[in-house]
Amino acid sequence: MEEMVLEALLFGDIQAQLLAARQLVQFSSKQRHNTVEKGVVPPLILMLSTKDYETIEAALFALLSIAFRSERNKMLIAKSGAITVLLNVIQGENEFLVELGMAFLLTLSSCGSNKLAIASFGAIPLLLELLNSQSYNNISLQANLDILSTLHNLSTCNQLIPSIVSYGGVATLIRLINLASELVMEKAVSLLENLVSSSRIALEEAAGTEGAIQCLVKAMEEGSRQCKEHAVAILLLICDSCRDRYRGMILREGAMAALLQLSVDGTRRARDKAKRLLLLLRDCSNCCQTTKQPRNIVLLEQIMRQIEQVGEPEGISVALLEEMISKLRT
Repeated sequence: MEEMVLEALLFGDIQAQLLAARQLVQFSSKQRHNTVEKGVVPPLILMLSTKDYETIEAALFALLSIAFRSERNKMLIAKSGAITVLLNVIQGENEFLVELGMAFLLTLSSCGSNKLAIASFGAIPLLLELLNSQSYNNISLQANLDILSTLHNLSTCNQLIPSIVSYGGVATLIRLINLASELVMEKAVSLLENLVSSSRIALEEAAGTEGAIQCLVKAMEEGSRQCKEHAVAILLLICDSCRDRYRGMILREGAMAALLQLSVDGTRRARDKAKRLLLLLRDCSNCCQTTKQPRNIVLLEQIMRQIEQVGEPEGISVALLEEMISKLRT
């Protein structure tokens, strides 16, 4: 069976190749391994360059099945010339092929050995352009999530972070955080934290972008648990980088109520970050040296003293917590 599929892919017409690629998807993992050993990858990649949508679709499914749970095969596929052809597919007009192509690129980007190669073919500016283009809303939600996940995979290679930043990644992510989709928000905030925690330039750009602090506070208030964790971590990095400059900005956006809530019922990491940020916002020793403090600062001081009396925010009763948050939000 493996020999017949390989022969059809190497020497058959388009219809024979189409049927062979579909057959390959049905193979067991052992059968797929045998076909890879016999050279099935190059003809499948050649099929991606055709103009026939069905042929491209069948080749993508076959290559995905080969790459599944095999770092060796992911490397082989990339080295066989798949990346540049795949990027062409992603720029096509067929929405389903774009979605399938992005799923395949995401799979390849999960292999550490492929990351530099993917970036070298211009994937980073292309992916950011797709997120920023007029066609953004025409691309499926899943494709957009896969784009963000692919960029996140690439960002785990420190050599590629400057490229993501220089091509406008920070501004793009801040814009995405403002979108209604909770899933997009979570992916965007996660990637943004990865950038700003690894790059001083990215941190300064994020802090200085108009509306960035506001959207991060919104993410901390309205996002998922993981989204809130990433958002508070970014705000802590921003405030800690220059408290004199950013402390007031964060306070003016009404972050304290969300921070107090997060310090009690967030993830373990979010609770820690929220408590540390509350301390930075509270400490007036080096900034805001005025005789009259803003009302929210006075309330924060009162709340922090109450927290100190019981030891930790977790020791505060639900009723008292709700009262504190209500005061901060009025």
